[in-house]
Amino acid sequence: MREASFVERNKEKWTLIENNLSINIQVDPDELASNYIELTNDLAYAQTFYPNSKVRNYLNELAVTAHQKIYKDRKASNSKFKSFINEEIPQAIWSIRRQLFYSLLIFVLASAIGFLSAMYDIDFIRLILGDFYVDSTIESIKAGDPAAVYGKGSNFGSAIWITINNVRVAFMAFAFGLFLSIGTGYILFSNGIMLGAFHQMFFQYGVMGKAMSAIWIHGTIEISVIIVAGGCGLAIGNSILFPKSYTRMASFVQTAKTAMKVLVSTVPFFIVAGTLEGFVTRYYNVSVWLSLFIILLSLLAILFFYVINPYRLAKRFQWK
Repeated sequence: MREASFVERNKEKWTLIENNLSINIQVDPDELASNYIELTNDLAYAQTFYPNSKVRNYLNELAVTAHQKIYKDRKASNSKFKSFINEEIPQAIWSIRRQLFYSLLIFVLASAIGFLSAMYDIDFIRLILGDFYVDSTIESIKAGDPAAVYGKGSNFGSAIWITINNVRVAFMAFAFGLFLSIGTGYILFSNGIMLGAFHQMFFQYGVMGKAMSAIWIHGTIEISVIIVAGGCGLAIGNSILFPKSYTRMASFVQTAKTAMKVLVSTVPFFIVAGTLEGFVTRYYNVSVWLSLFIILLSLLAILFFYVINPYRLAKRFQWK
């Protein structure tokens, strides 16, 4: 093909690509990548058949510009992701810190009520947890393995199912905030009651320490992020009840965006909790010290991400 014919056939495409590479125009990354591939193909053809031509130099300059723009966009995307993790999420956590604290108080109070109720009413545990679960757990306790329930099923299957279930509970706690915080309060209270009664059952049979070394391997993260999700739900409800100087809709939309950022941050923790419950908890008898190490490490991770780091950044950047 003659050089003139080559230029005539492709000049409209090159003009469009050149416009896409303009500094002031934002182009879809997929389209930009497609442009770069077409340029390199045309450049390879020009280098083969027109090695000393101006069109080869022109295409080479366009290809270099396209490569630089792709790299710049990718770098900006990575920077935005880092900013979301390191700045936006901690700031969102800080802005709903009161609701997170209220969520913790509700859960702790409910757990205490559940524990004391089960202590003074032997039938309360069965009412909350069900006869089948209580009977099977008592059998496991008598067999010397109070946390045997966590050894049932396959590792991978258990991890997947547990993670999905935990995420479901968290999103329910969040979504129920739409019912003026009452729905979220119910989710937190009912789960807290259940946890308290659960602990009391092991306490009655004198195996609470051994059982807790198993349950809290995954429970430290699992319970913590349910409380965080509950705080997000309370923030949603409070935004409707107490809109301050905003309209109720504006207050809801603004708070929902903030709470959603915090809620998204819980998903990786739920995956870790599900993995621990599916793969690690069943082996709690191997070493009590390993169990305690995992529990402590999990607690420190939660405290750092949801308390220490937001507080540190709030003091640094003077967040309100």
